[in-house]
Amino acid sequence: MQRFYDQRRRQALEVAPNAAHRALARLEQEFDGEVLVVTQNVDDLHERAGSTAVLHMHGELLKARCLACGEVHDWREDLAHGPPCPACSQTRLRPHIVWFGEVPFHMDEIYEAVGRSDVFVAIGTSGKVHPAAGLVTVAAEAGAHTVELNLEASGNGRWFDEVREGPATQTVPHWVAGLIG
Repeated sequence: MQRFYDQRRRQALEVAPNAAHRALARLEQEFDGEVLVVTQNVDDLHERAGSTAVLHMHGELLKARCLACGEVHDWREDLAHGPPCPACSQTRLRPHIVWFGEVPFHMDEIYEAVGRSDVFVAIGTSGKVHPAAGLVTVAAEAGAHTVELNLEASGNGRWFDEVREGPATQTVPHWVAGLIG
């Protein structure tokens, strides 16, 4: 399994943020309110585009977690050869990724932010993977305007006040431009 993640880590380092990533970074920089990006993606493309308020609920490819001491380290090298943990020297590092059956990261913080949001936007989602798929109902119950930007309406599209269909590289920049003027 380490080799699989080693390969994904190398691939993630070879790609660049797209127009949707850049538009969300622009939103954070130019919008008059708080912007928080909550992502199920495990790459660092939001950060490379310029976003600073990002929560990775499924972890991050460019980090490793030690199963011995629990420390999380920035990590760009392979893990398959069993390198030692920089903190405790044990050889029990794993990708800092949420695997099936594990609880996603930052859930308390995510629920709190969604519960106080004025606008909730879901981008490029199937609407079927929980707990992320249920966040729209939390936002709607809190009175937020809910927007889905997706190739097509998702499995939970009925919960959104507004659904815009199309590629994220087109719908996100257009939506952001309309929001910030």
